[in-house]
Amino acid sequence: MSIPLTVRQEAVTPGAFARRAAQAIGGPLRALSIRAVQINIGLRCDLSCRHCHVQASPKRKEQMSWETMKLALLAAQKVKAATIDITGGAPEMHPRFRRLIEAIRAAGLQAIVRTNLTPLLKKPYRDLPEFLKKHRVHLIASLPSFIEANVDRQRGPGVYRQGIEVLKLLNAVGYGIDATLPLDLVYNPPGASLPRRQVDLERDFKRELDHRYGIRFTQLIAIANMPVGRFRSELHRQGKNAGYMKMLVEQFNPDTLEGLMCRHQLHVGWDGTLYDCDFNSGLLLSVNASTPANIRDFNPTTYLQRQICTAEHCFGCAAGWGSSFGGALV
Repeated sequence: MSIPLTVRQEAVTPGAFARRAAQAIGGPLRALSIRAVQINIGLRCDLSCRHCHVQASPKRKEQMSWETMKLALLAAQKVKAATIDITGGAPEMHPRFRRLIEAIRAAGLQAIVRTNLTPLLKKPYRDLPEFLKKHRVHLIASLPSFIEANVDRQRGPGVYRQGIEVLKLLNAVGYGIDATLPLDLVYNPPGASLPRRQVDLERDFKRELDHRYGIRFTQLIAIANMPVGRFRSELHRQGKNAGYMKMLVEQFNPDTLEGLMCRHQLHVGWDGTLYDCDFNSGLLLSVNASTPANIRDFNPTTYLQRQICTAEHCFGCAAGWGSSFGGALV
């Protein structure tokens, strides 16, 4: 399903995704459940990846307050969500990261941490593998390719080797080996194309990482590059944005709509703003105007009845096999 783009096409019209979705399901796209509460605890990161939809970097200072973290945890308990999904930036770099993990586990909830791996090599975080193991944190680690040049092109020189070193450290404490210590890897394509079939990618990743480095992991999650943030800017520089959008529209798959992450989660931005998904947060596209837009005013009933806010980038989640933070949808 890798489709190169070279020809400029007409832009997608406003509201096109909402119309396609409504036509497919017989009405507006609405929330269905809240299985997880995802929180972006800050935009500070040790990397400045070319595909980052929230444009995180070492220069960013935004970070979630402890009060907002507590409100997000309370919201998860109110809706009986099973999981708190922590993202960033590099969430490990937040000064209250460990306190948050301890609070989540004390509340009886599962913790997911999305990591780019490289912070774990830095002195303040070198003991994190044992801390994460102690609290049985589910790790989802970004490794956009098993090919070194592809990773370094997206993330910076030397990042691939650093990631491999951290994966070995995580394997050494049981991650990706012990069934109670899941270690998932996230793949995204190097350019303006959709991921191949997730099961095929996972087979290739497991073969290559085991053969080259003896690295093991639990499963692969394939995510399409959303036309948001730095990736969208890159598409514009290359004159490929309209062509990429045309491809996403042509690959629209109505079978993905039931499982779209926006319909099954609550996303809390670093400042407490509520979003339908992390990609919407990258665009500062908060929840529908009829829904309270900050976690301090969170109402479970209203949130579960809300209509999802969509824009043209949503075609990325509904194209081909589908794309969510849990991977392919069909």
